[in-house]
Amino acid sequence: MAKTLVIKATSGEDGKERCNQAFTVAAAAVASGVKVSLWLTGESAWFALPGRAAEFELPHATPLQDLLEAVLAGGTVTVCSQCAARRDITADDVIPGIRIAGAPTFVEEVTAEGAQALVY
Repeated sequence: MAKTLVIKATSGEDGKERCNQAFTVAAAAVASGVKVSLWLTGESAWFALPGRAAEFELPHATPLQDLLEAVLAGGTVTVCSQCAARRDITADDVIPGIRIAGAPTFVEEVTAEGAQALVY
């Protein structure tokens, strides 16, 4: 069975280094052929909206937009349903390919055989 790396990003502009680290690890894992599921929770939920990742800046870091595109090309990106609702983000608002799902889906992914989870 293929292993899955489930990464939960919990910060955005409020924790730039943690946010960037989550996206960097997710993109590196995709590039390495690992099955990746990146969850955008809390303030990172904003990066599911078109143009938001392009606005993010962190010195000496790969642009968040590039990292997000890499993950979307080879993995799954999900916005927490409660986090989306608190920010009035709907399925019609998000970048194509990004889904909105809740805790039951997250639990299913992290408890699947061979899954490993990281929280940033």
